Amino acid sequence: MSSNKRNIIATALFLALLTSSCNTKKIVRMQNPEFPTFSYEGHRGARGLYPENSIGAMKLAIDLPKVTTLEMDCHITKDKKVVVYHDDYLNPKFVTYKNGQELRGKDIKGIIYSYTWDELKGFDLGLKGNKDFPDQKKVATPIALLKDLIKESEAYTKEKKRPSMFYNIETKSRDGKDHEWHPAPQEFSDLILEVVIEQGIAPRTVIQSFDKRTIQYINKTYPQIKTSYLIGEKNSKSIKELVAELGFTPFIISPHYSIVNASFIKEAHDLGIKIIPWTVNDKKRITELETLKVDGIISDYPNLF
Repeated sequence: MSSNKRNIIATALFLALLTSSCNTKKIVRMQNPEFPTFSYEGHRGARGLYPENSIGAMKLAIDLPKVTTLEMDCHITKDKKVVVYHDDYLNPKFVTYKNGQELRGKDIKGIIYSYTWDELKGFDLGLKGNKDFPDQKKVATPIALLKDLIKESEAYTKEKKRPSMFYNIETKSRDGKDHEWHPAPQEFSDLILEVVIEQGIAPRTVIQSFDKRTIQYINKTYPQIKTSYLIGEKNSKSIKELVAELGFTPFIISPHYSIVNASFIKEAHDLGIKIIPWTVNDKKRITELETLKVDGIISDYPNLF
């Protein structure tokens, strides 16, 4: 993406947020809502119950009364479209052709970034099911464009008279794989935020990543956007060390639930950082984490909330 287009996107975001803050109080509440007191997040929509990262999974999550936030993953296609999909490749564990037939040849673990959007329309996420999630509904499920998923989710939220959803969107990038599995972090981030801004959800969006490069870039270029640093279960760094590693204080640090304890949460809260652990699929553990005063939970089974 050219620097000129990047500047246009950043300016559009600034003006959108400025306009919302300068209007009436009613408009401010609509456009700049407070982040949920407790963020109940459906992981990949509701992966345990419906094919992941799909429009249907988001609608199922919206139907659940406690859900405040839709969590999802994004990749970029060969022709620079933003799609909602987790793995770097077509995962034969649950991806088939649109007619239900198993993947073959180059499509077995075919890299998402090597396909155009039109080519990805020929695959399905839900007909085969996912053996890791036996309660997941088996249903024809296409890969979705981010813009379409947002449009459908926004419309469904209004139809169901639910409060506006927040969006937690992960950039699926990895250091060392630029231009092979995905664009460089700057272009990746610009493409996602272009969609987010066009769809009018910027004030309700968090961009999260394990790849610190994307959120570092977003913090510098789009400081109005909330960011979240994803942390794996092998992490041994303190909150202060993670902040030093980033070079800025993120809105959220999102660790694997197994490393969360009271001192970890206190250190984060002392620095004004929220802690939202992933991916918690046990009701007892969800309750324990709530008791520890985390700021949200990400779960494949948002029906457990």
